[in-house]
Amino acid sequence: MSRIQKTFAELKRRGRCALIPFITAGDPDPELTLPLMLALVEGGADIIELGVPFSDPMADGPTIQRASERALKRGMSLKGVLDLVRRFRAENALTPVVLMGYANPVEAYGDAFAADAGAAGVDGVLIVDYPPEECVEFAAALRHVGIDPIFLLAPTSVAKRFAEVAAIGSGYIYYVSLKGVTGAGHVDLDAVAQRIPAIREQVGMPVGVGFGIRDGEAAARIATVADAVVIGSRIIEEIENSPREEAPSRVAKFLNGIRMAIDGARKQAG
Repeated sequence: MSRIQKTFAELKRRGRCALIPFITAGDPDPELTLPLMLALVEGGADIIELGVPFSDPMADGPTIQRASERALKRGMSLKGVLDLVRRFRAENALTPVVLMGYANPVEAYGDAFAADAGAAGVDGVLIVDYPPEECVEFAAALRHVGIDPIFLLAPTSVAKRFAEVAAIGSGYIYYVSLKGVTGAGHVDLDAVAQRIPAIREQVGMPVGVGFGIRDGEAAARIATVADAVVIGSRIIEEIENSPREEAPSRVAKFLNGIRMAIDGARKQAG
């Protein structure tokens, strides 16, 4: 079992929902990313999604776009992201780290990416613009070094896409809870609740829900039906609106509120 699979198995045993926060590597500067990652763990993160900054993040709303722009201006690269994961592993050997980004930086890095990511301590990779039918070899290379290839499913996904993801994906599914970009709109919680059981049954792995989750109330409702709650843009806003030296503590405090909300919802649901 991978570190991600072990995490979900333990959470299921304890009746808990995974909390998966997202931050962009290098935002607001590379030196602050490691303290922020450790703050996420302190705040209750079970898995960390670490964004790989890219100049044209088509699936991301303005908040995460700004984070990518800041990180790129400070010189963050995919090589730098792997170094951050390596440094995080020196502090934390348990919390899984998933890289989330776009194909261009990975393809520019070259064939050594999977091996280098595995050596750095990466546990999962989610490439937004890699549809499963086009990256069978890439997914196999990741699994060869113990990394879970993770894929997106959306409200518009059809049965064929479910089958493709189930065939080569592992770790968990990231279900995009609304149409549009990250941080946009409001989640139709009833629609999400109706879809999750069928998705879980068809793909045979845990389902995390993200896009549009901004507060404890929404996170709590998602936690009663999903295996994981993913929250990103709201955390980036917390970083943006905090004095640099206070950002890690404020992020930890905010995330702890989300943690308490989803734990309370699961407990109440029995």
